[in-house]
Amino acid sequence: MIYTRGGAPVEYAIPRIADRADLHILALESLPRTADLVSGFTVIDGRDTPLTSQDVTARIIHEATRLRADGLVTLSEFSVNSVALAAQRLGLPGAGPNSARARDKRQMRQAWTTAGVPCPRFRPVRNAAGLLSAFRELNPPLLVKAAWGTGSVGQVVVANESDVAGAWDAARQAVASAHEAGFTRLQEPGAVDDFLVEEVIQGSTRTWWPEGSGYGDYLSVEGIVCAGIYHPICITSRIPTIPPFTELSNLAPCVLPEPLQRRIESVASAAVNALELENCGTHTELKLMDNGELAVLETAARYGGVMVLPEIGQVYGLDMLAALTDLLLGDKPDLPDRMLTDADASGAAGSLSLIATDANGRPWRRRLTWDSTVIDWDRLLSPGSTARAVPGLSIPDGTPMPVYDNASGARGYGGIFFVQATGASTLVRDCYSILNGLERELSHGWDLRVPAQN
Repeated sequence: MIYTRGGAPVEYAIPRIADRADLHILALESLPRTADLVSGFTVIDGRDTPLTSQDVTARIIHEATRLRADGLVTLSEFSVNSVALAAQRLGLPGAGPNSARARDKRQMRQAWTTAGVPCPRFRPVRNAAGLLSAFRELNPPLLVKAAWGTGSVGQVVVANESDVAGAWDAARQAVASAHEAGFTRLQEPGAVDDFLVEEVIQGSTRTWWPEGSGYGDYLSVEGIVCAGIYHPICITSRIPTIPPFTELSNLAPCVLPEPLQRRIESVASAAVNALELENCGTHTELKLMDNGELAVLETAARYGGVMVLPEIGQVYGLDMLAALTDLLLGDKPDLPDRMLTDADASGAAGSLSLIATDANGRPWRRRLTWDSTVIDWDRLLSPGSTARAVPGLSIPDGTPMPVYDNASGARGYGGIFFVQATGASTLVRDCYSILNGLERELSHGWDLRVPAQN
């Protein structure tokens, strides 16, 4: 296993992989402290490896050869290409020679455009002049995004030509700052300057969700590709993003009517098939539009991060990590015959951002410190629901909450909650309650601890 930041929490992932094989972890950065909670693996310290694609690939090949490894796996976006290339050179199952199509958003969009998969019109850009030229060719408003980025870092909306220069500076600075802070791992040469700009999709829930459902116009299909054959597993839903397009949640099950879920499945399948991947997990994001139309946003050649895999395990009883481990060891994974829907689900579970905004993206009025011990969950949650901050994905108690701004994306997260409820509608209600009530809970706890000033 090649470890870099991102993906499922290690305390969840490691035991499930180690249960099926002797597990050696090449740690390209320090494992989270929560790795101390699990056993059944050895660690190879790879922190001295330069984080460029060529160096990382060479280090993987060296260690895998030394260990006579039967398979390679990563759960992080930042290692997908290096692991795929190393597996190819070693003759092991992997995402294959086209893995970069699921990493570089420019290649991804081009593959979809060629295949006729519905996606936004775009242009690659590497400087402010290129952005200005693209602005004049496309239909604004436009979204600037990092070609190799994740977590919405560096995404900036440009509505007017006069905003182009400022938008380019803001997007590039956000990516550069994230890279310098160690938030991203840009292994491709010059990746800090690799951007694309695309037309903003006019999303709509009107022909999809009933009014007042609480769901957003954005969802994902989680799946796996086995020997080039795509297997969609289930759809996960969202509540609306906050500006510019920062995600707040990932929720299972999806409760759209089955005919609509099958339509989504069909478009996701076309998108994944166009990338021509071989053996890997997938996470495909789509935008809902009026008149039952869809547009594909992104596909990753790895599973969804945060708590997506625990959600699927909780709601559907399906161990996606076991399936991937078996696949990469050359065995046939145990998969459902067709994509699962809410009819196959039991209960509901979701990932929810620990973030210093409310559900509409309004920043908190006070700069507060995260402290899980002061939260009165009975005031926030429905009967039978639970929520906890995920240790491996969240800041520890006593840490000031990050201040959110529109270009920071996931850098503005304090962490991730794992929320469980008796049903999908209850889960949505609880998510809104947490987002809109957390500032009050932390403020109340702080006020109780700080003596009043005369």
